Amino acid sequence: MNTPVSILAIESSCDDTAAAVLKEGKILANLTANQAIHKAFGGVVPELASRAHMENIWPVVDAALEQAQVSKEELSAIAFTRGPGLIGSLIVGVNFAKGLSLGLDIPMIEVNHMQAHVGAHFIDAPQPEFPFLCLTVSGGHTQLVKVNDFLDMEVIGKSNDDAAGEAFDKSAKLFGLEYPGGPLIDKYAQGGNPLAFTFGKPKVKGLDFSFSGLKTSILYTVQKAQKDQPNFVQDHLADLCASVQHSIVTILLEKLEQAAEETSISHVGIGGGVAANSGLRTRFEALGKEKAWHTYIPKFEYCTDNAGMIAIMGYHKFRAGQFAPTSIEPLARYPL
Repeated sequence: MNTPVSILAIESSCDDTAAAVLKEGKILANLTANQAIHKAFGGVVPELASRAHMENIWPVVDAALEQAQVSKEELSAIAFTRGPGLIGSLIVGVNFAKGLSLGLDIPMIEVNHMQAHVGAHFIDAPQPEFPFLCLTVSGGHTQLVKVNDFLDMEVIGKSNDDAAGEAFDKSAKLFGLEYPGGPLIDKYAQGGNPLAFTFGKPKVKGLDFSFSGLKTSILYTVQKAQKDQPNFVQDHLADLCASVQHSIVTILLEKLEQAAEETSISHVGIGGGVAANSGLRTRFEALGKEKAWHTYIPKFEYCTDNAGMIAIMGYHKFRAGQFAPTSIEPLARYPL
């Protein structure tokens, strides 16, 4: 009888310390320790993040193993995020994985964080068929990925400057909202008019994105209005949030539609932290019905940074025999 494949996965690319346990392709536990300390600074402070990871990683791993009812001795391998991300945060996760790998004499499996956001679609049913087109949108990345197989992914479009998540967060900061601001923009947008304000739209050829010009347009719109209306943002917060969200989502979906037409792919999904945005999810599903796509969105817990997505990619790499040496180092920049 074959021994079931049990994988412990660790995700520490930014400010969330996450651990998951997978057994024969099924996630049994997926836990995350958040770091609320960054809210006071209006963004993630790298040094504070790495320190918090060191405090959180053992308790989170222990809790995940206990919830999954899997002992360390039953583990077949340890999967971990190698990058991209904050180097200090990544070092904690990578070194923890190395120590456990050596102590238990089991292999290590390195995973690209952005590859894992795509792989999150294969955790639960229904799962996409290959080839599969995925719009991956997170705080630091915006990518269009053509997925030929679990371990064969090709980036066919990306942001030339800022990511969509940054556009959400920077707009939220401009409006005086707390960090992280993306979810708050989404919250206030639901009570506003998405067509109340029009912002400059970037003109980018091909399947690439740009959001720096949009951010500048939003800034200038607010600054100009505040000259005559000092309380402009407070008085129009819902409409501003709705208009910003509408602009960002429109840019994303227009490129996704273009990519689907150019590749003739009908299995289409969205992933990454911004895929939790209600405006994007609603309009994506509506566009899918209009275009007769097969659409996919991972569960909310698998959209934001989590270890479950690291576990599923680790599982497919384990099956393919793709293991990492204990000399491996984290990478702050790690192209897909």
